[in-house]
Order: sequence, then structure tokens, then C-alpha cells
Amino acid sequence: MKSRMFAGTTGKVFMLICAMYFIEYVDRVNLSVAAPLIKSELHLSNTQLGFALSAFGYCYALFQIVGGYAGDRFGPRKTLAFSGLLWGVGTLLTGVVGGLATLVMARMLVGLGEAGTIPTSTRAMTNWVPRAKRGFAQGFTHSAARAAAAITPPLVVLMIPLVGWRGAFVVLGCVSLCWVMAWIFYFRDDPRKHRSITPEELSELEIYADSRTRNKNVPWGPLIRRIMPVTLVFFCHAWTLWLYLSWLPTFFVGSYGIDLKHSALFTSGVFLAGVIGDTAGGLLTDAIYRRTGNLKVARRNAIIFGFTGSLILLSGVVFIHDQTLITLCLAGALFFLEMTEGPIWAVPIDVAPAYAGVASGFVSTAAGLAAIASPAAFGIITDLTGSYRLPFVLSIFLLAVGIVLSFWIRADRPLQEPGESAPRPLKTLGT
Repeated sequence: MKSRMFAGTTGKVFMLICAMYFIEYVDRVNLSVAAPLIKSELHLSNTQLGFALSAFGYCYALFQIVGGYAGDRFGPRKTLAFSGLLWGVGTLLTGVVGGLATLVMARMLVGLGEAGTIPTSTRAMTNWVPRAKRGFAQGFTHSAARAAAAITPPLVVLMIPLVGWRGAFVVLGCVSLCWVMAWIFYFRDDPRKHRSITPEELSELEIYADSRTRNKNVPWGPLIRRIMPVTLVFFCHAWTLWLYLSWLPTFFVGSYGIDLKHSALFTSGVFLAGVIGDTAGGLLTDAIYRRTGNLKVARRNAIIFGFTGSLILLSGVVFIHDQTLITLCLAGALFFLEMTEGPIWAVPIDVAPAYAGVASGFVSTAAGLAAIASPAAFGIITDLTGSYRLPFVLSIFLLAVGIVLSFWIRADRPLQEPGESAPRPLKTLGT
């Protein structure tokens, strides 16, 4: 069944979405890789560097719901093309910054462009991916993102001797703009309007939800109540993830005094574990769904399993000081943490398919808030205490909170449409 995800027109659309996840995560992680050089050239403290690293999250958090609404209202094709244009230009401008202020503004533009991309791509997958494959689809797209996080450190380190850290940002910005052109050329909001789609492919897809969304007001109150549990759970996830994305290379440099080249290799090894975890989590939640036919159990149990494994392994970072063992603990913790991506991001589609962009916008807002708070908190704590390990304690606590909150996620109860007397039952497997 999974091989069909990569075949035909639906497969090409899916791979375009995966490419977007990969490219935009390169443009998120690249700053953390070059951070030691930028810190030295621009004469920044750890607190100032943390502020710059978190600048991405300001616009990213504020415009998630707006971006998701735009995806629902104007369609993923136009919305993601405009978003890609913004984050590509922001990445280009990062290569010409002259100080903290311009660095922050460039990163805010990247955040503005990437705000709403995940909610909007989730909306695209609502129409292009069958229900029984959504866990895998969400897991694999996030595997592409973590592959970017793994590849970016050595990629940027290799580019720096050739074009400098500034030139690296210019090159990566141009790659983003190339994706925009490919997206506009090939993608269509409605699969039925794609000239290459086959009747067999269309028979596997859900009924196109676009017209309902554009002709009805969003039921904000019920939608917020239904999506809030998974939003809070994802905040717990994203806090720890952004600690990895923003500070991991600096953690290896600051804790062990190793050079940037070797810190990039350690960082890549850790993120490779996340690549595997994303796909594994998607496969797990889909397998549970096929076995039980119960979306609540399929999403909740996969999330709890991932958070528990991550909490246990991340605890080792606090008292283990051997760099090899710590690298293994960090890699294992990220593997289990990333197992929760697929089930978490499948929930907005399960609960509110007609409003998947807005629903995913709330979930992604949690990531934006974490992107602001987590990097800044790490920088402040390390400046105050001199320890690069203490920030992990807060992540461990939040993972425990996420486990508790997972019991409130009800993916098996779709949002009641206005005018309906009861929620519409989900279509069961095989029907």
C-alpha cells in the first residue's frame, strides 16, 4: 500500500510536498549550523544569539492560523507559492546581514514565509492522500524535514570554505525559489483538475472538500475546543525539537570544545535517527488503525509510546558525560520524539477535514511559540549557569506533561458541521 504513495500523479504531488518540507527545514537549520561563525563575526553573546535563533518563531507563531486560513480560502497552490517566495527571499537576505537587527529581521521574514506551510500542505494532503495512509504521509513528510536537519550541518560546513557562510545562505535561498516554480507548474488544488490523474487514483481519494470550506464560515469555537488537546501536546513536542534544531551544534562545541566540522557530524548523526523515527511513527499509527479500526487508539497510543521513549533517553543527557553515549542518547530520544509527528499531524485531518488548514494552523502555532521560547530559554540558562545540560531538564518535564495531555485527544470524533445534530461518523476501513 505504501508504494502507491510514490507512484503516479499522486506520488509526484506527494514528493513535491516532501521536497518543500526538506527545503524549508534546510532554511530553518542552516542558521544554527553557522551560528558559531555568525556569533564571532557579529560579536554576539549567547543571549543575543538565542534571540536571533528564536526570531524565526515570532512571525512563524503569529501567522500560522492566518496561513492555514489562507490555504483553506485560496487553496494550497497559491498559498504555498507565495510562502515559498517569502522564505526564499528571507534566506537570501540572511547572507547580507550586518548585525543583530538585520539578522533578526531576515529570520523573521523566513518565519513569515514558512508560517502556514505545514497547515496548508496538510490541507493539500487532505485532498491528495487517502485516510488510511495519512499517518504514513505525515510521518514521511516530516522524515524529509529531519533528513534536511541531518544533511544541512555537513552541507553548510562544506559550502562555507567555498562561498563563506553568507554565500551558503544565498545558494540555499535560490534553491527555495526553484521549488516555487516547480510547485506552480505541477500542483493543482483539486486532484480531478490535474491532467495526469487517473480514475484509479481518484477512486482512492476522499470527496474534494474545497467548496464546502469556501462557502461556510469556520466554526471557530467548536474547532478550537476539538483541536486544543493535540495543540498542547505538540507544544511539548516542539519545545524539545527546537532545542535540537537551534542549539545542538553549539551544545557539542560548548560542552566538548570540538570544532564546527566535527559538531556538524555529531548533529547529523542525531538527526538521522529522527528521519527514521518520523516514518516509523507514521507506520505505527496506521498499523494500529488497520488492526483496531479506532482512530483514538491509533493516534493516542503512538504518541504516548514516542513521548515515553524520548523522556527516558533524554534523561541520560543530564548525568552521562561521555560524548559518544550522549550522542546515542540524544539520537534515541529524537527517534522516539519524532515517532509522534505522524500521529499528531494526522489528527487535524481526522477531526476537521474541511477545515484542515485552520485546524493545522493551531497545531503549528504551538510549534511557533516553542520556536520562540525554547531557543531563547536555552541561551539564557546557559549564560546564567554556564551549563549546556540544564535546559534539557525542562524538556523532560514537558514530555511528561505531553503524555498526560494525550489522553484528551479524540481523533475518532469528527468536528460537527454547522446545522448537523450529531458528529458525522468516520468512514470505517474497507468501506
